[in-house]
Amino acid sequence: MIVISDTSPIHYLVLTDTIDILAALFAETVVPPAVLAELLHPHAPQVVREWASKLPEWLAISSPATVDPRLELGPGEAEAISLAIETHATLLLMDDRRARREAEARGLSVAGTVSVLAAASKRGLIDLATTIAKLRQTNFHIADSILDRVLKEDAERKQGIP
Repeated sequence: MIVISDTSPIHYLVLTDTIDILAALFAETVVPPAVLAELLHPHAPQVVREWASKLPEWLAISSPATVDPRLELGPGEAEAISLAIETHATLLLMDDRRARREAEARGLSVAGTVSVLAAASKRGLIDLATTIAKLRQTNFHIADSILDRVLKEDAERKQGIP
């Protein structure tokens, strides 16, 4: 299973102290160099820069052979989509709505940070309510109604409600 990630999911998983769920959910996660550069950017939070300066073994860096010039997105998003296409990735992790539409238009399966957190909760790796509370303390942009729905579904699953 090849999983490619854009910057945002890694950024917010680091901020919520849940980054290790990627290793538990996926054998290996791959990011292109532009994503690593964004994680190391001086404007990134210090905890994100520190994490990115000492990458874990389960995270690989790989460059796409070419970047689709029609992708009018940020460098990390464009490289992640291009790499996912080239490697026939099973899953592409990204949050930006426009980038997700571009990826899906190219036939890629896409999941965002909240989907990854929900999957981790289903496997018993995290407490979703606690993690969503931490996520809400960041500058992560998502409708409260989506977070509320995911929390409700998680609570119902835990109670055995279909």
